[in-house]
Amino acid sequence: MNPLKRLGRRRASVLSLLAMAALVTPEAATAAPDAPDAARAATTAPDAARASTLGAQAAQSGRYFGTAVAAGRLGDGTYTGILGREFNSVTPENEMKWDATERSRGQFTFGPADQIVNGATARGQRVRGHTLVWHSQLPGWVSSIRDANTLRGVMNNHITTVMNRYKGRIHSWDVVNEAFADGGSGQLRSSVFRDVLGNGFLEQAFRTARSADPAAKLCYNDYNIENWNDAKTQGVYRMVRDFKARGVPIDCVGLQAHFGAGGPPASFQTTLSNFAALGVDVQITELDIAQAPPNAYANTVRSCMNVARCTGITVWGIRDSDSWRAGENPLLFDRNGNKKPAYQATLSALGGTAATQQATARSPRSAAAPAALPSRFSWSSSGTLISPKSDATHNIAGIKDPTVVQYNGKYHVFASTASSSGYNLVYLNFSDWSQAGSATHHYLDRSAIGRGYRAAPQVFYYAPQRLWYLVYQTGNASYSTNPDISNPNGWSAPRNFYSSMPDIIRQNIGNGYWVDMWVICDSANCYLFSSDDNGHLYRSQTTVGQFPNGFTNTVIAARDSKYALFEASNVYKVQGSNQYLLLVEAIGSDGRRYFRSWTSGSLAGSWTPLAASESNPFARANNVTFPSGAWTRDVSHGEMIRAGYDQTLTIPACRLQYLYQGMNPNAGGDYNTLPWRLGLLTQTNSTC
Repeated sequence: MNPLKRLGRRRASVLSLLAMAALVTPEAATAAPDAPDAARAATTAPDAARASTLGAQAAQSGRYFGTAVAAGRLGDGTYTGILGREFNSVTPENEMKWDATERSRGQFTFGPADQIVNGATARGQRVRGHTLVWHSQLPGWVSSIRDANTLRGVMNNHITTVMNRYKGRIHSWDVVNEAFADGGSGQLRSSVFRDVLGNGFLEQAFRTARSADPAAKLCYNDYNIENWNDAKTQGVYRMVRDFKARGVPIDCVGLQAHFGAGGPPASFQTTLSNFAALGVDVQITELDIAQAPPNAYANTVRSCMNVARCTGITVWGIRDSDSWRAGENPLLFDRNGNKKPAYQATLSALGGTAATQQATARSPRSAAAPAALPSRFSWSSSGTLISPKSDATHNIAGIKDPTVVQYNGKYHVFASTASSSGYNLVYLNFSDWSQAGSATHHYLDRSAIGRGYRAAPQVFYYAPQRLWYLVYQTGNASYSTNPDISNPNGWSAPRNFYSSMPDIIRQNIGNGYWVDMWVICDSANCYLFSSDDNGHLYRSQTTVGQFPNGFTNTVIAARDSKYALFEASNVYKVQGSNQYLLLVEAIGSDGRRYFRSWTSGSLAGSWTPLAASESNPFARANNVTFPSGAWTRDVSHGEMIRAGYDQTLTIPACRLQYLYQGMNPNAGGDYNTLPWRLGLLTQTNSTC
């Protein structure tokens, strides 16, 4: 996004760009960027239909495949190697339970849980919170409470404190665990919560949880509820049905699935389907099967795959030696970390193929695990979804450069507003894309972000600080912060990442512009990418602990001819893999905007072409259909719809969607007043 008005310059008109684009040779337009001190990497098209890890394969159907994690085992290299390679979700095994987090009243300990959550967040794995209210592993001071008001206050405070600690980082919470009795009663078990507060403690817990973190999925979790005909299953079903009918917030039911060697009961899929029909997700939350028979694991996974609202599976441990049932060898990896036959059966049931090689230590350049990204893409475009909305003080010609996250049941979109008087930022939110066109536009020049040149925003939640960051260009690389993304007046005044333009950019920018800042973090470092409209992609880095300060070591991360590597870079973590995806906007030989793509196993590594040419682009008019009419021939600056909203910028491996800017193909004139509008691309060649 070119900072024209801020710098007092005018960009060429579209007609001029057509003339300039003719200078780009076909060879230059299809050349792959790379680090200047590295040879070009060989191109290898990923397998679009198969993945060789559990998490990557589950992600192809929009699901997760996770594991329980123990903080005390994170120093074990074999354990953490499997954890990082195979799973795209984690559940703390004991570290979030009451006896671990609040041993004494009002005195909370979060160190071990923080270790698990921070590690998962850095790896791009989602986290299930386990568990808030449970009769077991409960400190004696709670069990001894006999006054209802005291216990209610203690329970509400515990839920709120723990959930606030991890707000924005937990995908789903086991709010209440194992509240129903075994046997034929179908009623709640005796516990301090039921005995003192009555059956209403469940409703109270769920309502408190919704208030504490409105964005998290709220689950009821239990064992021995897999057989549809059991009284316990029917008791839980009646509770969920009642909650849904009365508007008590409940989003999912977790079925633990601690099976004997025979595997799931014959009615297991029926149970999943019947709970899902109530309007809740179902999750297999603690899967382990005595002796790990391959068929038993495959049957369990297939039952989930056959129910659309079965959103994920968690095995309760990694290796047999890590299991609470270690004597029964119930997991997918043996005590040495080797894959068991049940692993291959599980992978196949998820839709994958058996991995042919054991993981080995690899250099960062070759560290990317196989992923589900295809080597060619096709898309379908919506019509115009978001258009400018002028008011008495804002005469807007174009809305462009969108960034978007899903949070708290809404899409939150930030974008540049362009007009003859310059650029600034706008914010809008809505629950469904059908509402995008009618959403209120909040102009951020009315906030502390202020007037003057602000453009090309990027938004994400920086989990270590529990703050939302809005990154944008001002002639420098700037940012504002906000504890509440939905409050357009909550943004801080602009601050700069750099004291001035780094020397390496100044030396290479030529007649270009320093534009389109983009931040992404891994487990150790945060990286700031930027472009110069002159064929260079730059990268700076700082540590996760120093962010947003300390960006140094600015290098040319990729280079190509001017129009082949123009601007609007996006970098994402691909969910369920060790792969990153780079998108960069180019200007084609016809003068129209489109995107090229590359992959890498490291944010600091070199980039291998994926779909990176005019004939095989990531997204260009020639691989996009327009069912509502071809309202644009440009596929320009935008952002992927992410799987999460934190600083890892994790996207799903398939069923991609991309919010982009386009415009009437016949428009021309001054670049600042071109009629850019926003539309949504949806991938049509997804294999899941």
